[in-house]
Amino acid sequence: MLTFEQTVIYLKQAKEGDLQAKSILISENENLIRSIVKRFKNKGEQYEDLYQIACVGFIKAINNFDLSFGVRFSTYLVPMITGEIKRFLRDDGSIKVSRVIKTQRMLINNFVEDYKNKHQGESPTIEMVSSQLNIEKTDVVIALDSAKMPLSLYEKQEDDDGGIELIDKISKEGEEEQMVNKIMLKQIIDQLPVREQKIILLRYFRDKTQSETARELGVSQVQISRLENKILQKMKDKIAN
Repeated sequence: MLTFEQTVIYLKQAKEGDLQAKSILISENENLIRSIVKRFKNKGEQYEDLYQIACVGFIKAINNFDLSFGVRFSTYLVPMITGEIKRFLRDDGSIKVSRVIKTQRMLINNFVEDYKNKHQGESPTIEMVSSQLNIEKTDVVIALDSAKMPLSLYEKQEDDDGGIELIDKISKEGEEEQMVNKIMLKQIIDQLPVREQKIILLRYFRDKTQSETARELGVSQVQISRLENKILQKMKDKIAN
């Protein structure tokens, strides 16, 4: 795992166009990317397509990230990748985008295989692939990285029940997924008005009863109950959208 200082160095290099630095950052944050993608796996799209779109959002996050934001890069990634996937789903661009990336990946794989055969197993550089196929270097990185996705997670595994997907054997509440949930929840709470933030803080982070919360805010318990229901519904709507 990269330290904060190493991440900063690679970010600076990546923003200057260093494809190797971008590839390292993608690899280091792969678990986080997958955790975000899994939140959308029941939206009717293929996991592979969503993963590719998430990588597009990742590259945009690299290009737009600024240390002056005062947040860690991993924290900044969540809304950037989530927003990219939501736009993808909203605009119904799955066929157009995924077909382009899959075509690029096929061309790249064919070129790499042919190059290795002609050069005693030596692999071409990203710059060579980009130049020969007339594909942007960033797109080469995205296409190559998408090819590494472990599709075997969705393959049927031998089992007494006739075979289940490997991903169903993996805990749904891994550390990365919990981190994504916490980051998204914090972002939603931060968008609430100050009074509503305080109600959520007292009720769910300080474990205050509605009566105790009402006394602290100088209102009735009935008002807190009504406000709390409205706030929770608002938060649910933000999560759904």
